[in-house]
Amino acid sequence: MDSALIAAVRRFNRTVTQRVGALDDEYMAQGRPLGQARLLWEIGPAGAEVAALRARLGLDSGYLSRLLRILENNGLVIVGPADHAGGDARVRRAQLTDAGRAEWTQLDKRSDALAASILEPLTDHRRERLVAAMAEVERLLIGSMVVIEPCPPSDPRARACLRAYAGDIARRIDGGFDPALSSPVHDEALLPPAGVLLLATLNSEPVGCGAVKLHSDSPAEIKRVWVADTVRGLGVGRRLLGELERYAAEEGAAAVRLDTNRNLTEAIAMYRATGYREIEAYNTEHYAHHWFEKQLGQ
Repeated sequence: MDSALIAAVRRFNRTVTQRVGALDDEYMAQGRPLGQARLLWEIGPAGAEVAALRARLGLDSGYLSRLLRILENNGLVIVGPADHAGGDARVRRAQLTDAGRAEWTQLDKRSDALAASILEPLTDHRRERLVAAMAEVERLLIGSMVVIEPCPPSDPRARACLRAYAGDIARRIDGGFDPALSSPVHDEALLPPAGVLLLATLNSEPVGCGAVKLHSDSPAEIKRVWVADTVRGLGVGRRLLGELERYAAEEGAAAVRLDTNRNLTEAIAMYRATGYREIEAYNTEHYAHHWFEKQLGQ
């Protein structure tokens, strides 16, 4: 990693934390530090499940519990079973008290005031530049927060992604998509050593997937690459593709192949841009119009 890039990121982080008051003992004069204020904000008037808060904020269970205990002791939050009428008592939910809602409202107003104080010294043109730059930084940071790791195809999150893949394909290709007409991809083919399914998650929520099947006598085959609309354009598809290629190479594959439909123009463009060359049909996939191959380790 370029040391100049590292230094630039650190410099940016220092400027932002100073400007937004993240280092203050009393964030926005609320009488509590940023961690507590942010948790109060995320709970919000509608309340939130504790597990969802942990995933959304990227906090470990112990630290989140300590923050919640402080807010409870201050009379701002009540934490209890998500379903008081029954159900799984292990699912806990945080709710704001009347005092908590009042402080949340003040935090909302002061957050608006802080944002206005950042924009106020600038000209209209510079305000527009700053807001546009912030939007770009936000998108890139979200992209960097996506985690890609192996996942059993039977995992509910993997199942959800594969259903979303089929639904997306059905909407986009001519005549819809009938899984019964497509070449099947069985679970056992996506478990090591036969292959792998990679799951992309953002704050523990699934946002993409991709799989590779290994063959001893032919190139590995990439299947079921899908990215949710919420993270499209953030490079998640390319990362998935690269990780699948890396896995195949580490398992001894000299090349990877894939097929795709002519309506999936963004995917076709990505394959061509990442070194895939179009080849003759190597299978009888009902919905395929293009077949690609890429040599690995070059």
